[in-house]
Amino acid sequence: MERLNGKVALITGGNSGIGLATAKLFVAEGAKVVITGRNQAKLSAAAEELGVNAFAVQMDAGDPASMEKAVAAAVDKFGKLDVVFANAGIAGHTPLGGTELSAFEEIIKVNVTGVFFTVQAALPHLKSGASVILNGSVLASLGASGYSAYAASKGAVRSMVRVLATELSPHGIRVNTIVPGATRTPIWGQSTPEGMSNLENGLSPSIPLNRLADPDEVAKAVLFLASDDSSYIQGTEVVVDGGATSSPAGAPIYRAKG
Repeated sequence: MERLNGKVALITGGNSGIGLATAKLFVAEGAKVVITGRNQAKLSAAAEELGVNAFAVQMDAGDPASMEKAVAAAVDKFGKLDVVFANAGIAGHTPLGGTELSAFEEIIKVNVTGVFFTVQAALPHLKSGASVILNGSVLASLGASGYSAYAASKGAVRSMVRVLATELSPHGIRVNTIVPGATRTPIWGQSTPEGMSNLENGLSPSIPLNRLADPDEVAKAVLFLASDDSSYIQGTEVVVDGGATSSPAGAPIYRAKG
């Protein structure tokens, strides 16, 4: 049985990476999906790949007015909204002592302000039984050098989901967070298979399962939170990180050498 049969989902940043993998899975599970993104060429290619049950809307996740238009277009296309995956986000290196204000503020604008206004724009169309999923990150906890803005933004998401869950519980709307660890997506800025392989070789020893996640593995956790399988889960986090935050001492770099 299709787990999202008859449901309509909005996925911001749905034209690549975790967003696109989730969109594919949602369509396969019976949903109609609206994806958003900044790059029209990537959006069009993703929409063609997803097929007739998908619709693409160009928008800027950091612009509340743009988000309002995207939600309106989604509801106009498919008539309702049952699932929101606020996935759009940007990364960036913001080292202490070498960061411009504009770079720091752009990350906060997209990753925090954009997430809040995504949910606010969708709210008038969400009914009891709806599910809202925010995309967090293990970097909210790991203290990775040079990523103050990104870590702060994802820490804000971690706190925000609890407030949104409190506000939306009386309406029967669930709000939860997916927390991916290192995943094979374009956010790393690697444009070649060799570059991604080198990145993975460098990061894997610090992950207990000794590899990066595939986007499909994160998408399956998002599906769980979107579906009725998680009907009594509210205001919590589902961490998909191969053990990086829960059991760091189990990573290969810490294992005793035989």
